[in-house]
Amino acid sequence: MPGVPGDMRRRVGLLGGSFNPAHAGHRHVSLEALRRLGLDEVWWLVSPQNPLKSDDGMEPLVTRVARARQVAHHPRIRVEAPEVLLGTRYTLDTVRALKRLYPQAHFVWLMGADILPQLVRWRGWRELFEEIAIAAFARPGWSYAALQSAAPRAFARYRLDADRARRLATAETPAWCFVPSRLDDHSATAIRAARPKRTRAKGKTIPDQTHTLPDRSKEIGEQLALVRRSLDDDKAENVVVIDLAGKSAFADHMVIASGRSNRQVVAIADHLAERLKQARYPVISVEGKEVGDWVLVDSGDIVVHIFRPEPRAFYALEKMWAIENEAAPKPAKATRRKRA
Repeated sequence: MPGVPGDMRRRVGLLGGSFNPAHAGHRHVSLEALRRLGLDEVWWLVSPQNPLKSDDGMEPLVTRVARARQVAHHPRIRVEAPEVLLGTRYTLDTVRALKRLYPQAHFVWLMGADILPQLVRWRGWRELFEEIAIAAFARPGWSYAALQSAAPRAFARYRLDADRARRLATAETPAWCFVPSRLDDHSATAIRAARPKRTRAKGKTIPDQTHTLPDRSKEIGEQLALVRRSLDDDKAENVVVIDLAGKSAFADHMVIASGRSNRQVVAIADHLAERLKQARYPVISVEGKEVGDWVLVDSGDIVVHIFRPEPRAFYALEKMWAIENEAAPKPAKATRRKRA
């Protein structure tokens, strides 16, 4: 994993699969794992080709990795395709290789509960239970019924109760846990089924359908100016803008700001989301309002992180991105017309 030292001691969740395509369900499981298992990071391991799946309809690896990074857009989720470098094909071999590379790390294999009935088809599935702790997250239609399948029954006595899930990363293997959580019904299979089918005429070459994207720099600049004005109006502090254009697939700019209290953080986020909507900019999601320590407002081209000072210092996104930052200048106040 690029930039990860061999002596790291983190608690890491591994979410493997084809990611064909990556979707909100993958992100949901990852965020649940970070919270419920007390993990430091989640790594998405995009496989070149799942041995149990046909390559029919499989997007190129580089396309799947790029989309996965766009969908993940979280500082504690890494997206890579390490099996290309490791030369592994099966989950068991990949897990063993990562454990050799990071002997002091604590790994947990993450999956949706719908995978539990399929585990007996995996090569070396019994050995996998011996190698790594496993967390299975509830999925629509695949919750407690999945626990009656062969693999969970075979290792029933090694199951940890959900209220002990935070111990899973450091538990002696075999150890696994079923995590009941808010259900997310996104499915890569359903997404692929909804796509128009592409056909290739025999003996004919598919024409190049690459198009030059329109220049949206002016529109994005205006959107960024609106974000800055909104933050300034709500007395946000220490505003920093990180230019991601050409460096990341998920956004053109990341904005980081602070509020002095949970209440102010949530208010800043609410007002920003409302102003974006009024200006007809997209608001894809607003996350973290329940706690108010860290609220994320995702507007597609611009992602805004609003922190209380303590969590901001702890996560240190500016340093994590290792990009030269520029403090955002205070925007000029719009001139208000006097009422007649």
